[in-house]
Amino acid sequence: MKKHREELEKQYKTQDLLPIVGIGASAGGLTALKTFFKKLPPNSGLAYVVVVHLSPEHKSMLAELLQPHVKMPVTQVKDITRLEPNHVYVIPPNANLNTIDTHLRLSELEQKRSERTPIYHFFRTLAHTHGDKAIGIVLTGTGSDGTLGIKEIKEKGGLTIAQDPGEAEYNSMPQSAISTGMVDKIL
Repeated sequence: MKKHREELEKQYKTQDLLPIVGIGASAGGLTALKTFFKKLPPNSGLAYVVVVHLSPEHKSMLAELLQPHVKMPVTQVKDITRLEPNHVYVIPPNANLNTIDTHLRLSELEQKRSERTPIYHFFRTLAHTHGDKAIGIVLTGTGSDGTLGIKEIKEKGGLTIAQDPGEAEYNSMPQSAISTGMVDKIL
């Protein structure tokens, strides 16, 4: 009985949440992101969160580079940020990004480079807070960051998408996600 009540409470919590599209990319990501956003309508009703691998030592210009290719506002997250539909949010350098219900929040980046997996970190928090309202997309990149997060999003009932590895500038990230058997669409 307790387990059933917990499931009902969880469904109630997530049913009013804004659907969030988490997009992870690495090497070759800027080109893939520009192509992706050029094709989106400005009024999808979704919020988009872009997580890419950034140098923690340098300022990021990602929001400014994407804005001319996106038909909705693009903002780099600086503090606790309320999620709004028809907006694009990008991760800043030297931070991890978390979803907390209706907001994004920054947290400390791991000190060792080998321990940094910002895409997985974000996808994990997205899966746990948004359940079936979570959408995870893995685009071009090297390595496997995002793969475990795709699995968690799928396990919580969310939608999972990977870029077709044959069209990715660097195919190992989308290929790794696909290899889980938990990707709904390869586009």
